This record gives sequence, C-alpha cells and structure tokens, in this order.
Amino acid sequence: QVQPVQSGGGSVQAGGSLRLSCEASSGYSYCVYDISWYRQAPGKEREFVSSIDSEASGDGEINTRYADFVKGRFTISRDNAKHTTYLEMNSLKPEDTAMYYCKASHRCGSFFGPPGPFWGQGTQVTVSP
Repeated sequence: QVQPVQSGGGSVQAGGSLRLSCEASSGYSYCVYDISWYRQAPGKEREFVSSIDSEASGDGEINTRYADFVKGRFTISRDNAKHTTYLEMNSLKPEDTAMYYCKASHRCGSFFGPPGPFWGQGTQVTVSP
C-alpha cells in the first residue's frame, strides 16, 4: 500500500559524495518505519547496504547496521518528524555503482496496516573511476 519516495543519487567521480533520501510515512506520526537500504548492480544480486531502527534501544541510541563494504564510508540517519531516512555516502568507489533501493517496514501492530516491506522506486548511483 505504501511506496517510499526516494530522492538523491546521480553521478560522481571516485572519492566523491552523495546523499540519498527515503521518505516513508505510515500516516501516523507515532508509527515509524524501520528502514533498510539495498543496492543492485547489473547482473548482480541485490545486497544489503545499511539499516536503521525506528526506535531507540535501552541506551537511548537508535541501532544502525552497515555492510562491511560501506562501513566507515556511509552513514545512515533519520528525521522521524519528516519520516525521512538519509544515507550519506562518502569516499565513493566505482564498485558502489548500482541502483539503490530503500525498504520500509513497521512493527507498530496490525491496527496501523500491513507491516510491509514496502520498496522505494530506486535511484541510480554511478561512480566513475
């Protein structure tokens, strides 16, 4: 029922930076989506890039996860007031070239509708040597 709206992407030379955005709203300010980023290059399988939880853990921090190949280069963050998640991509490499997709799901309960996953339309990231 929900398709997250993505923005950002584009072409950049190796070593450059891009920021991707993913807006996903459940229609309820108190139901926030968990967001994951995936990417898929031509002829390759879709692979996990990063994720961020909808709520903070007991220590007050929102859990984030990164694939090894982006750790230290990419940063995921979110602004729940805007229902938007950002993926800041730094030190980009040619092998980062892919179509990037965000995936949204929630754990709010059935009252708030299907839990997903709901996929964004994708945005192309191209990194030249």
